[in-house]
This record gives sequence, C-alpha cells and structure tokens, in this order.
Amino acid sequence: MSSELDNRIRVFRAEHRISQGELANAIGVSRKTISTIEVGRYVPSTVIALKLARFFNASVEEIFSLANSK
Repeated sequence: MSSELDNRIRVFRAEHRISQGELANAIGVSRKTISTIEVGRYVPSTVIALKLARFFNASVEEIFSLANSK
C-alpha cells in the first residue's frame, strides 16, 4: 500500500456483516469509492471519513490511522 493512510474499513464491514455496496448506499457514495479507500488508492474527504465513523458508531481514529513511514 503506497498510501500514507491506513484504514480498518474492511474489518468494520466484516464485524457488521455488510458489503461494500451496502456501506456505500448507507453513506451516499459509490461502491467503487469504498473499494478504493479500503485498498489505499484514495484518501477520503473529511466528510466521507466522518460519515463512515458515524455509520460504524466509532471515532475516525478507530477507522483511520497514519501509516508508519520508514
């Protein structure tokens, strides 16, 4: 992953047993947006990050973290 931002969206989705499409519909984005965020090709806007946190009833920091750079 070349992104500086790590995320745990896939983990949260698995815990809630929802698909990328279901999550996308719930927060008003495309399934492709969820997919590209999950694999680190796209850094989400603050609004999307907050919507994800609200959906999962978690803090943004529980879902996203800065990647360790060496």
